[in-house]
Amino acid sequence: MYCLLKLAPLFLALAVCHGWLFDNFVEKQTELDEIALWPLPQKFQSSDAAFKLSHASFQIVHSKQSSAGPSCSLLENAFRRYFEYIFGDMKKHEKSRKKMYDSDLAELQVWITSADPECDGYPSLRTDESYELSVDQPSAVLKAANVWGALRGLETFSQLVYEDDYGVNNINKTEISDFPRFAHRGILLDSSRHFLPLKVILANLGAYHPFTHVYTPSDVKMVIEFARMRGIRVIPEFDTPGHTQSWGNGMKDLLTPCYSGSSPSGSFGPVNPILNSSYDFMTQFFKEISTVFPDAYIHLGGDEVDFSCWKSNPDVQKFMAEQGFGTDYSKLESFYIQKLLDIVASTNKGYMVWQEVFDNGVKLNADTVVEVWMGNKMEEELQNVTGAGFTTILSAPWYLDYISYGQDWQRYYKVEPLNFPGFEGTDAQKKLVIGGEACLWGEYVDATNLSPRLWPRASAVAERLWSDKNVTDVGKAYTRLVQHRCRMVKRGIPAEPLFVGHCRQEYKGL
Repeated sequence: MYCLLKLAPLFLALAVCHGWLFDNFVEKQTELDEIALWPLPQKFQSSDAAFKLSHASFQIVHSKQSSAGPSCSLLENAFRRYFEYIFGDMKKHEKSRKKMYDSDLAELQVWITSADPECDGYPSLRTDESYELSVDQPSAVLKAANVWGALRGLETFSQLVYEDDYGVNNINKTEISDFPRFAHRGILLDSSRHFLPLKVILANLGAYHPFTHVYTPSDVKMVIEFARMRGIRVIPEFDTPGHTQSWGNGMKDLLTPCYSGSSPSGSFGPVNPILNSSYDFMTQFFKEISTVFPDAYIHLGGDEVDFSCWKSNPDVQKFMAEQGFGTDYSKLESFYIQKLLDIVASTNKGYMVWQEVFDNGVKLNADTVVEVWMGNKMEEELQNVTGAGFTTILSAPWYLDYISYGQDWQRYYKVEPLNFPGFEGTDAQKKLVIGGEACLWGEYVDATNLSPRLWPRASAVAERLWSDKNVTDVGKAYTRLVQHRCRMVKRGIPAEPLFVGHCRQEYKGL
């Protein structure tokens, strides 16, 4: 099976820059740090006025007007996490100083304005992630409707902090108003081709834990909770009827026996669509899945079904004739998918599917999300799917498992989701494109190379899906992304370099 982690913010907890590429970079530090935010906020204004931050006296606190308070564990944990991100190694340096310096900026006040701060909730497709950030003396103020916007603002605040020549943390007077351009901003991790240890999955969310080669219910619960604390949605993909060889090891008679001539060959193909027992199992399985994963959606796959095994099986051939399908095995696939969709709909979950399900004419619920992944017919597919009124996610331009020499992040960065040549969609159609995903399939990826292959290349997709559509300057993006990559390195993420150069603090995991 595929484990599909939809990380709603590709704006993952990765911040605080301590990386310089050029000898004279420190002289330009104030200017460059002002524009080193990633992704770039919608509205941003900063001045040369700089304020010092001291570990000994600076605080992140709840505003008196805020509907959230110390009982909001999500924010309390975030306050501690971002305090550590901001100061990190500074704490031990400050202890060694003969004279401690005072903070010009006393605190960051976090003000949640809605009556329900959603401290115990989960982020969703309709989550309001907007925030406003004002940095001025004596207090900075982060204002958001709920905890999810506050998490985004905390990340931005941490990225504004920089270290001067004397090792003192500074932040410039700043005003920011920000919100994501697209609601769905995801990363797909493939845990079927190679087992991804829990430690690696959590590391990409910002945490660590011991691991085994089985995802237990408690493991899944842990991933979901770690994700929730960071404002990240977790959507599982259980792909059927194809890509299911591993399923057969756990459920007898679930897969179709393949034939060689008139005799079974001993191999097995996709899920057997002609047996009632297959659907009984799927009913039981997805009923359990719907209680384990809190998100409103489950991804049902439906892509790349190999028909050769079905074609070889005499029982399947007989069933095809009885149903009047002739020799069109895509109709058999649609027969299976239709039953599966009805099963999942009965659990009150919405579903996402790959584009083949739509292409094969399966009757879909109005709220179905269709994921467009085939690059050779992307424009046509966008036109057809949105023209039929379905919500769409785009992943075709952002398959990160494809590796090429050079700075391929630029290719991902230059994609404009609503302006592909040949996609002549109306404004109503374009509104149905709710975002996209960076996909990292696992044929050649496991725990040893997942993080460096993912980051910072996925960051290019992050900015494309968050920032304003006019933020397209690759040269300026490179300057910021070099620093953003150094932020990741400082936080222990082995993000690969964009080009020649170095970070002030190199990766300590070697």
